[in-house]
Amino acid sequence: MEEVKLRVVEVGPRDGLQNEPRIKALPQEELAEVRFRFVTSLADAGLKDVEAGAFVRADRVPQMAATDRVLRLIQERRPDLWKTHRFWVLVPNAKGLELALAAGARHVSVFTATSDAFNERNVGMTVKDSLRALEPVMREAVRARLKVRGYVSTVWGCPYSGAVSPQKARSVAGKLLDSGAEEISLGDTVGIATPNKVRAVLRLFHGKKKLAVHFHDTRGTAIANCLEAVQHGIRVVDSSAGGLGGCPYAVGASGNLATEDLLYMAHGMGFRTGVDLEKVCLASERLARDLEVTLPSRYHKAWKGMRRE
Repeated sequence: MEEVKLRVVEVGPRDGLQNEPRIKALPQEELAEVRFRFVTSLADAGLKDVEAGAFVRADRVPQMAATDRVLRLIQERRPDLWKTHRFWVLVPNAKGLELALAAGARHVSVFTATSDAFNERNVGMTVKDSLRALEPVMREAVRARLKVRGYVSTVWGCPYSGAVSPQKARSVAGKLLDSGAEEISLGDTVGIATPNKVRAVLRLFHGKKKLAVHFHDTRGTAIANCLEAVQHGIRVVDSSAGGLGGCPYAVGASGNLATEDLLYMAHGMGFRTGVDLEKVCLASERLARDLEVTLPSRYHKAWKGMRRE
């Protein structure tokens, strides 16, 4: 049997925190410090890909303010990690890319969706228009020798318009790849997918090397969907430490697939990840204490219970 090696992309410090109300009340300097500690503790756990933040409007997503400061803190205090890890930042437009370049970013991600209804509420334009707007942004990123990752939201359904054709995901992903993305993350934005629907989408892609999956656990199916994806050739999985997250523009989009839950399943099945599960739990627990929140990860709750015994 082929040995399975999974690359885990940690999205907690961006996709996880962007919807967390407690963190947006912090002063910017403290906000940057809390996020820096979270990002670097996850990197120290062996997660080679960590979303460090987003260059978005602070009035819309205040949790992501001071992302430039977070990147500079990593470069100044942890140059060892800066050299060996990939710290991704989300850039929605040319201004975001400009800010990312100024902060020294080397890995950027862009996003669009399969659903016009979702995209119009999120970025104020149709999918076709957003793809057109992203083309020069991605070209400039590639010209600057940055690595580019593309997110495709609402692959398995939209909270506003309902079902989405699987062919739509293939079409949008193909356009992002043509524009310079090296990897595409297929997102179940509202946690509506089931394994058979995951299979239906993945069968449309002939090659899986440039694909990742990003599942939300809104209905408790994220881990099953992840396993289905792995069994169909996916080797890159997005997850969020502690199960933090959701989408601020999608009603009911609670809870990303928890990194701890993913690692427990993966290691139990003999998959290699290179990530220390105990260290991820410690990183999540420190953040939970900093923000005074309860984490939804099932494994994390069990881990806390065992520590009390």
